[in-house]
Amino acid sequence: MKKKLTLKTIAKHFNVSIATISKALKNSYDISEERRKEVQKFAKENGYKPNIFALGLKRNKTNTIGLILPNILNLYFAKVFSGVEKIANEHGYNVVICISNDNYQKEVDATNMFVNGTVDGFIVSLAEETQKLQNYSHFKNAIKQDVGLVMIDRVTDEVNCDKVIVNDAKAAYDATEYFISNQRKNIALVSIISHTSVGKLRIQGYKKALENNNILVDENLIIRVGKNDDLETLLKVVLGSRKVDALLCLEETATISTLEILKKLHYKIPENISLIGFTNGELLQHVTPKVTSVSQHGVFMGEQAMRFLAAKLKEIEEDKVSSSKTKIVKTTILERESTIKL
Repeated sequence: MKKKLTLKTIAKHFNVSIATISKALKNSYDISEERRKEVQKFAKENGYKPNIFALGLKRNKTNTIGLILPNILNLYFAKVFSGVEKIANEHGYNVVICISNDNYQKEVDATNMFVNGTVDGFIVSLAEETQKLQNYSHFKNAIKQDVGLVMIDRVTDEVNCDKVIVNDAKAAYDATEYFISNQRKNIALVSIISHTSVGKLRIQGYKKALENNNILVDENLIIRVGKNDDLETLLKVVLGSRKVDALLCLEETATISTLEILKKLHYKIPENISLIGFTNGELLQHVTPKVTSVSQHGVFMGEQAMRFLAAKLKEIEEDKVSSSKTKIVKTTILERESTIKL
């Protein structure tokens, strides 16, 4: 294997100092034009590439940002990643992604790795277990260490940083209102994210819509699915004991599972039961029937979070301080075959 060309080997070839070679490659006028051209030609012909990481350490920068997501299998978070990467590349940053799998310790380990100099800053969507424990000391420590931090989607008020969110309560309120306006009033809810900030807010919005339409909130219609629970069993209990003509699912994978269970139980959708699911991933568009969804615009949210982070890193570099900002992204109900519009 051919040995990698370094500043040291180039300096040895020309019998000059490493500093002289470095200046020549940077086109410094401290070096004669003839010498600059000689060095640059030799470096190009021999495939010299600067060590970006080493240069970053010298400048106390890595030109890399981190991203911690709860789950990459969820297409919503995949879209968030796509948006982050697009804007990161525009600003000259590479992206390192870590998946917490909704585990607190994995999130802590990823954060500590980032704080120890791997990245200049990072974006995070909180793990479900972290929100359950309500322990955010690892993020507070990151901010103390002048590591840029932006939270997206799943956030907490306990940490003072920029945030990008949707109005989850209003999104669920609007979806429930959509059912009611189409004569569906026996509305059940399926949640596998009850311990997260977004899950709690969506349940609040669902309840408020029922109350504002003088519909009694029946806690038995709220199906909270834990990690050790079987959704099919819980859904069968509710459908067998109560009249249900609509289902609101708070997360994409739960939406797909609920649709398959309803079909297995021979329910006609939307004739017997209407169905709306959160997030507008590709899956909801390619099942039968196609599912009406609440789009959270994941790509746009990722883009906005990265713009916030790029601005924050510039502030840190210039030793400036500004108040934290929160961007609220509006959701959209995308009508498809799983609902009937009257």
